[in-house]
Parts: sequence; structure tokens; C-alpha cells
Amino acid sequence: MPKIVFPLSERQVKNAKPKDKPYKFADGGGLYIEIMPIGTKLWRMKFRQATGKESRLSFGKYPEVTIAQARAQRDAGRKLKAEDADPGEAKRERTRMTAEKMANRRQANTLQDGCHKSACRSRSSWMRSTKARSPAGSCLPGG
Repeated sequence: MPKIVFPLSERQVKNAKPKDKPYKFADGGGLYIEIMPIGTKLWRMKFRQATGKESRLSFGKYPEVTIAQARAQRDAGRKLKAEDADPGEAKRERTRMTAEKMANRRQANTLQDGCHKSACRSRSSWMRSTKARSPAGSCLPGG
């Protein structure tokens, strides 16, 4: 029979002090906060994969991630688990997609900067005439 766990209060989490070894406070539904010896407080969720192996998800540090946010993430993870999806794999996929978006943005910015710089390096006569026509002394027309 599962152990009855009462939800954590803000005060309990805030007042949790570091000890010589990491320890946990359970919130229920697999969610817990782990207090590290250096004082870091990490939100984690424990769950079992389809293979029976135990896994953990990390949701972030307290107070950057509040109790309510951690519970919402736990509920989302449990919902994925109920749909026979691996919450850990879903999180890795989201991280991968975010990294790809950031790389694409950086590449687009680099291309824009490169075009801007190459246009600015044109012949000096073109630069003088363009600067005279463009607002605020920009080297590109209209911008």
C-alpha cells in the first residue's frame, strides 16, 4: 500500500536546510524536492519506464521553479506516462527542438549581419550616396 504523502508547503521548502548528504521531501505523485549539501534545492519526479527501469525528471531549481510550476510539470509528465509515452524522451525532444530553433536564429542573424557588413564595405562612392539618401546615416537604403 502506498505511503500517504501530504503536499509540501512553501514554508517547508523555504526552511529546508542543507545537511552533509542530499535528502528529499516528497510532495506526492512522484514529485519531490532534493536538497543538496551545498544548499541547492532541485525539483525532481521519479517514475518507471515501460521496461520497469526507474527514471527521474528534473524540473529546475527552487525558487526559480515554484511549487505550483513543479506540480504542473509533474501532472504533464504523469499525463504522458498514462498515454504510454516516456516523459524523459519527450523532455529530451523538446530540448533538442529548442536547441535547433536557437541555432537557426543564430544562423539567420549571422547571415543578416554578414549581408549588412558586405553592403557597408562596398565602394566608398556608393556608401556616400546611400548614406545621403538613407535616414539616420545607415549604410543600407531604407534601413
